[in-house]
Amino acid sequence: MKQIAGISIVALATILLGCQNIEKEQTRHLVLIAGEASHQTGEHEHRAGVLLMERCLSGLPGLEVSMYFDGWPEDDAVFDTADAVHLFMDGGGGHPIIQEDRLALIQRHIDRGMSLGAMHYAVEVPKDDGGEQFMDWIGGHYETYYSVNPFWTPDFSNLPNHPILRGVEPFSVRDEWYFSIRFREDQVGVTPLLVDTPSDEVRDGPYVWPHGPYDHIVENKGKSEIVSWAVERKDGGRGYGFTGGHFHENWGDENFRKFLFNSLVWLTGLDVPENGVRCIVTEEDLMENLDE
Repeated sequence: MKQIAGISIVALATILLGCQNIEKEQTRHLVLIAGEASHQTGEHEHRAGVLLMERCLSGLPGLEVSMYFDGWPEDDAVFDTADAVHLFMDGGGGHPIIQEDRLALIQRHIDRGMSLGAMHYAVEVPKDDGGEQFMDWIGGHYETYYSVNPFWTPDFSNLPNHPILRGVEPFSVRDEWYFSIRFREDQVGVTPLLVDTPSDEVRDGPYVWPHGPYDHIVENKGKSEIVSWAVERKDGGRGYGFTGGHFHENWGDENFRKFLFNSLVWLTGLDVPENGVRCIVTEEDLMENLDE
């Protein structure tokens, strides 16, 4: 039998095949779902945001990224191979995930360990229609009349030691940052990632909608609030919520986007790079694919 540097061809083939199998096993499939256009140009840019995520993540080793638009994939079979799904879409009573039998569909995949993330309006589901599932799947959700959605500018200067924060420096951007999120009881298993204390003026309202103010929000003046968080579920899957994302221009902030890209990598189960996911985004890039 022929040998190469003391290794038989059969043995070499076995080693190479083993490496291919390992690489295949380590590949993670991330499904990005963008909602329909709903706001004026530059706001709730679901399609443009997802296209940006795909461009910046598709070159990472071991990561396969798929994109779907207009609220939901036409074929639910795409979830069969998904290790993680990320939702960037309008929520509330019209949330695509609560239509038809989709909660049951996603639950079946959650049960096999699929991870789920939600961004901005996508973290809002009705309390009695998806609320219980979101508590389990991602740790919490926006609840109308309990949570609020003002425009404000938090200062994320106290960042925890978590893989999602790798390479992320303190940052501050104005956005529609939701807070007073309805978390699991006692926030069991919830890891706060982005936290700040809203000013008294922010708590006093008005909020975007409903305008408020609400007594329980005003009475909590001086209290810090979680606007992004992560969970690791007992079934092995992961979940996270990110309440910002109203203004598309915020992707221009390096730390804002690095935080989100890191979140998506972490969601799939892959290791976040030591210095985080770096992707240059120019002003010209931010003008591409916008809704009209």
